[in-house]
Amino acid sequence: MENHSLPKLHIAPLFCLLFLTSLVNCQLNYTFYDDSCPSLTKIVRYGVWTAIANDTRMAASLLRLHFHDCFVNGCDGSVLLDGGEKNALPNLNSARGFEIIDSIKSNLEKACPGVVSCTDVLTLAAREAVYLTGGPYWSLAFGRRDGLTTSETAANEQLPGPFEPLDNITRKFAAKGLDTKDVVVLSGGHTLGFAQCGVVKPRLFDFAGSGRPDPSLDASFLQSLQSTCPNRNESNSNLAPLDASSSKFDNVYYKLLVNSSGLLRSDQALMSDNVTGSMVVGYSKFPFLFYKDFGASMVKMAGIGVITGSNGDVRKNCRVVN
Repeated sequence: MENHSLPKLHIAPLFCLLFLTSLVNCQLNYTFYDDSCPSLTKIVRYGVWTAIANDTRMAASLLRLHFHDCFVNGCDGSVLLDGGEKNALPNLNSARGFEIIDSIKSNLEKACPGVVSCTDVLTLAAREAVYLTGGPYWSLAFGRRDGLTTSETAANEQLPGPFEPLDNITRKFAAKGLDTKDVVVLSGGHTLGFAQCGVVKPRLFDFAGSGRPDPSLDASFLQSLQSTCPNRNESNSNLAPLDASSSKFDNVYYKLLVNSSGLLRSDQALMSDNVTGSMVVGYSKFPFLFYKDFGASMVKMAGIGVITGSNGDVRKNCRVVN
């Protein structure tokens, strides 16, 4: 396995000086755990690797969990707390990977007790999930603390949904300091994983209350989806792949959008706008450009509303506050 050791350079202060924005908290540091928990990356990578080896869907689940954490009142590990956000509609019966974070955190508590926050564990686990499935590697600054509260209402209001129009999704990204490019790039995370048929079926059988399929769907793709997700209630929990290589991080997602074969309505909507559509076409042709931009957007997202210093907590158990 390629060794990505991080250089012991104190580059965070320079980074903050040059690129001070609302998304960069200068108390985060690339060497934050180098002395206090030098085995952090090794422990997290092994935990994620084992999880993916047992269940290939877990890479997508960990990435989604990180996204859902950061989009609700910032990256603070609140999605990991029992109750609250776990009960919100976007997470209920669909958010996965909590037990993986618990296992990794347990191993970290043995190696360096009371040191690594659950938020940093989830942030790093998401990167490892992408990297171990063939995606890009990006450097992460650490020092996030864990939040003390979790809100079902906030999750229902702040998380973008698969049925929302592109304008709504773009506004929700903008509220977090993310721009239109970030919308297109981070949507590319749907190169991994599956969606439940209950989310997909309105496009297949009753698009916008028309009683007909979404006319933007490719005909052969529609037929395939209707076979996977038949128009019966018991099929709601069936799984449809988000792209044709759902266990590998690649740019196939964008190629499918160009061919009118995006699984989710919110994904295919990227092709309905000239600006986002041109980005999709670009990423469909140049995978390494997508990889580079994905890492940059993930770093931006991982800086949303972080808690640092003496604020918040470093939970011993990610499911409950200390």
